[in-house]
Amino acid sequence: MADIVRRFGWRHLRSTPTAHIRHHHRGQLVHDGTGLSFWFRALTAALCEVPVDDREESMVFHARTADFQDVTVQATVTYRIADPAVAAERIDFSIDPDTGAWRGAPLPQISTLLTETAQQHALDVLARTPLSAALVDGVSAVRGRIADGLGDEPRLSATGIALVAVRVVAIRPEPEVERALRTPAREQIQQDADRATYERRANAVQRERAIAENELASKIELARQEELLVEQRGTNARREAEEKAAADGVRTEAEALRTVRLATAQAEATRAAGEARADAQSAWLRVHSEVDAATLHALTGSRLAENLPRIDSLTISPDVLTGLLAKLGAAGSTGHEIPAPPTGDRR
Repeated sequence: MADIVRRFGWRHLRSTPTAHIRHHHRGQLVHDGTGLSFWFRALTAALCEVPVDDREESMVFHARTADFQDVTVQATVTYRIADPAVAAERIDFSIDPDTGAWRGAPLPQISTLLTETAQQHALDVLARTPLSAALVDGVSAVRGRIADGLGDEPRLSATGIALVAVRVVAIRPEPEVERALRTPAREQIQQDADRATYERRANAVQRERAIAENELASKIELARQEELLVEQRGTNARREAEEKAAADGVRTEAEALRTVRLATAQAEATRAAGEARADAQSAWLRVHSEVDAATLHALTGSRLAENLPRIDSLTISPDVLTGLLAKLGAAGSTGHEIPAPPTGDRR
């Protein structure tokens, strides 16, 4: 929208670079161009503002396919006004000299023209196309037909409108039909998923079986190794027992031989000791047999004195002394010698 300012009964208009301004004064074209700025009098001026930038028109319309299925087409048409002078002559782009706003509705008029024209060409294509083909290849077919139809539309060129681009966003059936169409694909996807699940389970079972077989083979090999170990242990134990028995035999023989030798030595020692004692006893007896009786008595007394207990004190009564003296006197009269008292310390 143009910017208009009032100054002392005059108006000043300032437009944008994307707006084409046409100024007529008393039926004569005074100003014509984009991005203009000028003074004018409101009572004698006729102003038009035609946008020359690219504009997009979004449209949504319903169509019916060859198999009588309703579909919704969503498209966008990009256009521009290539000839502002022609467009200003065919469509009302006049603006209020006081506010700069359009007096009419030129852009909705162009929108209606584009929508109806595009819809006509889209319906023509979809009416000859089944629903399945329309959903697969309908977007490109409809886009090409709309672009060709709008490009060849004489009314658009006569109005100064040029087509820039056409985009068809989607062609969608009714929700119930769309769900029905999704069902086979979903079932196929589910079947593929089930097949993948079954294959995964089968692979898992095969792997578990392989693992079980490996474990069983390992157990069998372990049992075989244990059997060999038991046999080897038995062999080692038997060999150890044989070696131990042989060692015990050798040790027993050695002990028996040592015992025999020890007994022989002890017997020889005992015999030698006995012979020595016999010789000593014989010599002792022979000596005693050669000694007289008085000497033997003396020796007997001496041995007896050696074996008597220690006497600390001795009390001799008169009776004992009298009898002893009498015996001594009798012995002296008979001519026997009185043995000498022992030399031991006796009290």
